[in-house]
Amino acid sequence: MTHLLHLDASARTNSLSRRLGAEFVQAWRDAEPGGTFTYRDLAVEPVPFIDEGWTELCDAVLAAGVTDLDRLAELAVTPAAKAAWRVAEPLLAQLLAADVILIGTPMYNYSVPASLKAWLDQVTFPRMSLGDRRFVVVTARGGAYSPGAPKAAFDYQERFLRDFFAGHFAVTDTVFVNAELANAVLDPNLAHLRDAHAASLAAAQAEVRLLAKDYVR
Repeated sequence: MTHLLHLDASARTNSLSRRLGAEFVQAWRDAEPGGTFTYRDLAVEPVPFIDEGWTELCDAVLAAGVTDLDRLAELAVTPAAKAAWRVAEPLLAQLLAADVILIGTPMYNYSVPASLKAWLDQVTFPRMSLGDRRFVVVTARGGAYSPGAPKAAFDYQERFLRDFFAGHFAVTDTVFVNAELANAVLDPNLAHLRDAHAASLAAAQAEVRLLAKDYVR
């Protein structure tokens, strides 16, 4: 059975990225009712930023040439590193227990919320590999950043996450589902794009429902 870790990062209670994530989870549960599930709301239960203790722990990992994540605890020898490990260990344990990691995130200022970046920093250590774990990222964007759009070059959200997962976690099985032009609902200057936003959202909703069925065992 599959274990799903679901993270939400939006500062909005009623957000498109949360809606898309919830639809994925519901479809996944319908397809695999015996699957297990862990949820964390990074806006409601934020992860602290990394501190000097975390850097000490990373330095110890590098110096020891350790690649086994089970040995991280023994490398936390200074008081600061031990305190940092007490923060990171339960977060990393949740990540390692998951087969599929679902992340719901808005685009803020062309990138990801600080809450999500803080989580990524806390669970990332040198030379780590997450093996065959799979990532699904559902996003909401105020504008249009898909290939061919005028602002495609400003997409530091998907580009950052895709590179992060591949470079730090050695994971290349990452799927992105993006709902775009959300600002058209509010901005009168973008009113002419409201139909395009509705179409983008509907397509994203259909995609996550179908995609969820591919992430069962």
